[in-house]
Amino acid sequence: MIDHMGVSVRDLQAAKAFYDAAFAPLGIGVVMSVSAEETGSTAFFGYGPTSDRRDIQAGKPSFWVSESATPTGPMHVAFVAADRAQVDAFHAAALAAGGTDNGAPGVRPHYHPNYYAAFVLDPDGRNVEAVCHKPA
Repeated sequence: MIDHMGVSVRDLQAAKAFYDAAFAPLGIGVVMSVSAEETGSTAFFGYGPTSDRRDIQAGKPSFWVSESATPTGPMHVAFVAADRAQVDAFHAAALAAGGTDNGAPGVRPHYHPNYYAAFVLDPDGRNVEAVCHKPA
């Protein structure tokens, strides 16, 4: 339903390092970069699937990150994981990249019986989630 979204961050290179590490287990990476010269203002990194997955189109950027003195405020964004192991790997990679735990991997039965997710706060305090809706 959502084609793409964007967030602004205080430090583009720090955010890129965080998202590169956190998204790698999900098969998501930078699939497009736009320079400040091209936009006339600031550089952007566009994240999307780095390989074909049945659930999402490879190579299409859906999550954009740019730098701003006034970053996007608090928000929540969830990314699809193919399985529970990817959720676990996302959480571990995000913490290793400097994220803050905001909910360890586990089932959240209050959403539905198979809602398996993990939550981390990115360097600017946004709640980033990886979720798998499939049974164990």
